[in-house]
Amino acid sequence: MSAVETRKDRAAAAGAPLLAVRGLTKHFPVGRSLLGSGRAAVRAVEAVDFDVAAGEVVGVVGESGSGKSTLGRLVLRLIEATAGEVRFDGQDLGALDAGALRRFRRHFQMIFQDPISSLNARMTVGDILSEPLRLHFGMTRADAADAAVRLLEQVGLGAQHMARYPRSFSGGQGQRIAVARALASSPRFIVADEPVSALDVSVQAEVVNLLRGLQRELGLALMFISHDLSVVEVIADRVVVLYLGRIMEVAPTEALYRRPAHPYTAALLQAVPGAVPPENRVLLKGEIPSPAAPPSGCVFRTRCPFAIDACAGDVPALREIAPNQFKACIRDDLSL
Repeated sequence: MSAVETRKDRAAAAGAPLLAVRGLTKHFPVGRSLLGSGRAAVRAVEAVDFDVAAGEVVGVVGESGSGKSTLGRLVLRLIEATAGEVRFDGQDLGALDAGALRRFRRHFQMIFQDPISSLNARMTVGDILSEPLRLHFGMTRADAADAAVRLLEQVGLGAQHMARYPRSFSGGQGQRIAVARALASSPRFIVADEPVSALDVSVQAEVVNLLRGLQRELGLALMFISHDLSVVEVIADRVVVLYLGRIMEVAPTEALYRRPAHPYTAALLQAVPGAVPPENRVLLKGEIPSPAAPPSGCVFRTRCPFAIDACAGDVPALREIAPNQFKACIRDDLSL
């Protein structure tokens, strides 16, 4: 069975959304506005809608400053949203008080970019893995230690690593430990925020293959955040393209990589060899604008080679332009 067929089978079997995000928005206050007419704000995430089905892998891509990491933290309510709603298996996470949210967290976990700094430097690996097992499942110390060893074996390590501290591990080993910690609570959904970007190239494929294998074996839903589209192509069923806090395009992986609908997606794909034919190259102009002062209308218009005057008007809606493929662009005449 090909990788494409496998992705299609996983997506088809996924069923109803496990995670439903509607109108999710995050503004960070930064003091007075330039005109002195109120508080200025960094618009990190703006009116984002998307779903993740049970057992599905959704990739989130975009340049640095596009809001990817903020979106991942909002989804898990690690930071509070300015507006919008996140429902996990029908439960509105925003409606949970601190105690209820703490108990509910066993169902979703996060893997961070820097594995070593995300692990408690004062705890051994055994304690790092045993703590959630005892907290969520009431295991004894002995049972939690046995379960911790099984978790380490699941990620390619073993009992000999239990008494060591995080600082004694390489980045790749540290990320394996971080994956084991995320799995300790038997979650149904994991956000992986740039999980391989801090690793050597030689180790990145090993960690991606580990995540892909565990995702399939355990039936996990996964939100995989990355700026590297070649990595996302390997692991994702669908891809969400984010720019300056807004979604530009959402599509099944195969469709997006073969027929990008949004100019920004086409520009990003040029970093992936063979993804976009040379005659269809889209060159970005300038730098990504400040999220404290995003352009009017389409936020991508100031860098888009196809922008017209109308792009400065209303914010374009995310519209379905092919089966399960959506774009936020008024230029229906473009062929990318």
